[in-house]
Amino acid sequence: MDLGSAAPATGAEWIGQPPHEDFQRGVRPQLPTDDPFYDPPAGFQHSNPGTVLRSRDVELAFLGLIPQRIKATQLLYRTTDMHDRPEAAATTVIVPAERGPEAVCPVISYQCAIDAVTSRCFPSYALRRRAMAPGAVAQFEFLLIAAAVAEGWAVSVPDHEGRLGMWGAPYEPGYHVLDGLRAALSSERLGLSPNAPIGLWGYSGGGLASAWAAEMSGTYAPELNIVGAVLGSPVGDLGHTFRRLNGTLMSGLPALVVAALADIYPELNRVIQEHATEEGKALLQRLHQMTTAEAVIRMAGKNIGDMLDQPLEQILDTPEVRHVFEDIKLGTAVPTPPVLIVQAVHDQLISVEDIDALVDAYSAGGADVTYHRDMLSEHLLLHPLSAPMTLRWLRDRFAGRPLSENRLRTKWPTLLNPSTYTGMLRLGLITAKVMTGRRVDRQPLSALDQ
Repeated sequence: MDLGSAAPATGAEWIGQPPHEDFQRGVRPQLPTDDPFYDPPAGFQHSNPGTVLRSRDVELAFLGLIPQRIKATQLLYRTTDMHDRPEAAATTVIVPAERGPEAVCPVISYQCAIDAVTSRCFPSYALRRRAMAPGAVAQFEFLLIAAAVAEGWAVSVPDHEGRLGMWGAPYEPGYHVLDGLRAALSSERLGLSPNAPIGLWGYSGGGLASAWAAEMSGTYAPELNIVGAVLGSPVGDLGHTFRRLNGTLMSGLPALVVAALADIYPELNRVIQEHATEEGKALLQRLHQMTTAEAVIRMAGKNIGDMLDQPLEQILDTPEVRHVFEDIKLGTAVPTPPVLIVQAVHDQLISVEDIDALVDAYSAGGADVTYHRDMLSEHLLLHPLSAPMTLRWLRDRFAGRPLSENRLRTKWPTLLNPSTYTGMLRLGLITAKVMTGRRVDRQPLSALDQ
């Protein structure tokens, strides 16, 4: 249910605060940290999770530059943080101009790999026209969001890190995703059915958020009709990933996680303040303002151990740090919906052994797991290459088709599947339309991936 009254002329539903314009022609959007749209109204904590607090229509653009002929609505909604306290978050919802043949329009919650603390990387900002977000992964993932829209599905793209960029926090990414879906289904502006079949999809950092949503869905939002979740390279164990990437060309990623977790866990921040050098403390503060790509470039090859007054392994073995890494590890609950897990064996970022362990834990708990363990791809390549397979799998879940009998540790590489290239051709056509600002009509990739 929307808390706002009938939409005012600006397009923003509101309560407790005067309306403000959602966009003006030629004006650059405000960062979420500066935009009053993201400030929840007084008394919002008394509303139910998923309640729409405010909404507005926005213009989207590829890379912030190429306007898209697409209808997008942003919702601010009541949700929950990792400590079960009321919080607010935003999602950007795209409803296709031409829906699929289903009686009820399916809904996808697509979790971008935000992988940063700065609000410049939040999808609700990075996807907007004239947004200045160089290095935000969400801007490139819009191509896959467009592919889901081309299926005839509505797509919710939540700021799953919340308003403060809690990258790496446990539980609450799932709450933000699920409450974003509740908000989308209840919003009168969108006209979606509360009984709509729902799919979750994300890769890397977005796969981690999708995994939290899949794990939390059974207890936190059992009324949602989630029929499937695609977890692409979902990290699994951030502690192992930290050790794997620190000191490499991708060391900016674990550094970003530490910067965010220090804001979330006071005991970790205390360890940092006691043992980090002045250079290290200053770097962690600068990381709060860096986009994902910027942090990767600036931190390439740096070792966090060089910014400590004790050996890194000694710091990592302290009770405070071990508690944090254990707390943020996936596998605290078994996903209720069927899951498709996609992982490259030769992934340079995420250890396949960590994902193997996650699959084993889910399977042992009784989850319906399909595991595509790809023998030839690597981390970045597998995401687009697996898109046709992912969309087909989601289409089958929406259609109520039975799961395949052979679901564990599928090893046939996407690179050797002819239907991958047929689907990639269609994805290329969608990409061309996005890059030229033409309308993305319904043209399903999934129908080509038999």
